[in-house]
Amino acid sequence: MQTFNEYLTYTNNIMWTYIGIPMLVLAAIYFTIRMKGMQFRLLPDMFRIMVGLDNKRERKTKIIVHTSNGKKTISSFEAFAVALSSRVGTGNLAGVASAIYMGGPGAIFWMWIMALLGSATAYVESSLAQLYKRKGEDGYYGGPAYYMISGLGRRWMAMLFAFLIIITFGMANQTTQSNTLCDALSSAFSVEKWIVGIILTIATISIIYGGIHRISRFSSIVVPFMAIGYLIIAIIVIALNYRDIPNVFCDIFESAFGIRQAAGGMVGAAIMNGVKRGLFSNEAGEGSAPNAAAIAHTSHPAKQGLLQSLGVFTDTLVICTCTAFVILLSGLYDNGLDGILLTKQALVSELGPAGGWFLTAAIFLFAYSTIIANYFYGENNIRFLAPDSKKWLNVYRVAGCSTILAGGFITLQTAWGFVDIAMCMMTICNLAAVIQLSPKAFRLLTHYENEKRKGRNPVFRRKDMPETNNIECWE
Repeated sequence: MQTFNEYLTYTNNIMWTYIGIPMLVLAAIYFTIRMKGMQFRLLPDMFRIMVGLDNKRERKTKIIVHTSNGKKTISSFEAFAVALSSRVGTGNLAGVASAIYMGGPGAIFWMWIMALLGSATAYVESSLAQLYKRKGEDGYYGGPAYYMISGLGRRWMAMLFAFLIIITFGMANQTTQSNTLCDALSSAFSVEKWIVGIILTIATISIIYGGIHRISRFSSIVVPFMAIGYLIIAIIVIALNYRDIPNVFCDIFESAFGIRQAAGGMVGAAIMNGVKRGLFSNEAGEGSAPNAAAIAHTSHPAKQGLLQSLGVFTDTLVICTCTAFVILLSGLYDNGLDGILLTKQALVSELGPAGGWFLTAAIFLFAYSTIIANYFYGENNIRFLAPDSKKWLNVYRVAGCSTILAGGFITLQTAWGFVDIAMCMMTICNLAAVIQLSPKAFRLLTHYENEKRKGRNPVFRRKDMPETNNIECWE
């Protein structure tokens, strides 16, 4: 197994170092410059859109809104919650700990950088998903596979991406979430991992067979609750150790740039692990969140793009940072522990046994909500590959639930290795399409801002971009 894990690590390093990271960084920098730092300029707009202040109709129907034909669709807030439930998962707890373990405190700095720049990428891919979304019996649907085939006319690329996201999120990613959850619950309650896996699988089935409306309602309730609860506990820990906060910042920046001689050899590891774990957590550029962005009912594609950009900030700059500070303030990051065990030990050292019990509850909510959202991403792309086949949908459901169960039987290192390879391939495919289609996202942002300058609530119509073909919605 050790040889196999070494092979996974070697493959990961090659793919991310020479392809994945350069594409992510260069694309994010280009989008940021091209849109004049929209993720900073339009931050107030993001919050207004989230609470529905720009649209009275959307504000009054925060959960479910209806189209003119009476079909139920998903509100902007619910789509935001579905995407955030995928972003806010074990990556915020175990992933941050693994980044610090493998890359030192400096990995956190590079997570911040990827979030600040990557939020522009999140806008581009999510607004494109809205632009090219399609109508279905139960509302809207779409994602990267759809803007690849409608925007670029490349069916082979769309099919490749659909296959990759099914493997990455529908299966491989599920394994890491399940693995972390099984470790935490089996340790807390002294039960076998396979028992936890079975319970988790049954709980997942109870939600996914209810369709996207049950998934979205579940996410809109659970995600705010779990995020606020975790932030309160983290803030308490930080407040108790407020005198050490300057030292933590010093450790982060010194490790990030190799200012200390001892940390000089960790710079590469800090960058690599910070970027990878940051991407795993906030998913900017990966092509996952656009699947959720496409289902929203909104008056302008840019609105959902801005909302998903806010999701990147929320995930990394807020929740991941809280986890990092809890770990670094505890002083336990170099004691040999990795993943969720490091995070748990840090909380226990600060809050006693209550910290461990709280983390167990947080892990369950974080991991379970992510598993549900990941399932939806896979199902959305199964429907793309086989739109009229219930057989393949049922095959996917069985396979996805099987990987959840399998998470209790493999090592954390192996789970992360599979996810990193699959995620890198998916990211490369998505970015190749997003970069080519980005001028359309830029035009959407320009139209949105022009409407705002005129004192209007931005509303997009297909006629506003007459040269763009294959737009099914936006009459």
